[in-house]
Amino acid sequence: MVPAMMLAIESAELTLPRARSSKRAMWRGFTRHCPHCGTGHLFCAFLKVVDTCPHCGEELHHQRADDAPPYFTLFIIAHLVVPSVLVVEWLWHPPLLAQAILWSLVTLALSFALMPSVKGAIVGLQWALRMHGFDLSAARREDMASRT
Repeated sequence: MVPAMMLAIESAELTLPRARSSKRAMWRGFTRHCPHCGTGHLFCAFLKVVDTCPHCGEELHHQRADDAPPYFTLFIIAHLVVPSVLVVEWLWHPPLLAQAILWSLVTLALSFALMPSVKGAIVGLQWALRMHGFDLSAARREDMASRT
């Protein structure tokens, strides 16, 4: 019985999905392009991910970035702004109101600038790791199951 099973396994076509580069997918997402082809635009609005890539047709509606982009954006900005506040206070001692206005504007500007890129990188990582439906489609899985 065991040799028959081995024969069936050897004769079946086993097509494993190709490995996807996490670094490349995250970089493409960070630059706001499709993690698959790197050409199509990832967003159709400020933070709204397109359902399918306009260039290669890759389905991107599976993404579930949720609260990760704001968290990582805030983490990055805090590590940039807090040391800057301390250095400016130590060197020049500006008035408190001027500091509050300056750093509020810097934080707000950095948030708007970084949020889409960070979300794109997270979508790219999800795509590379085949998370949340980015793996094989149901039709391909059925097709592969029918071959065996």
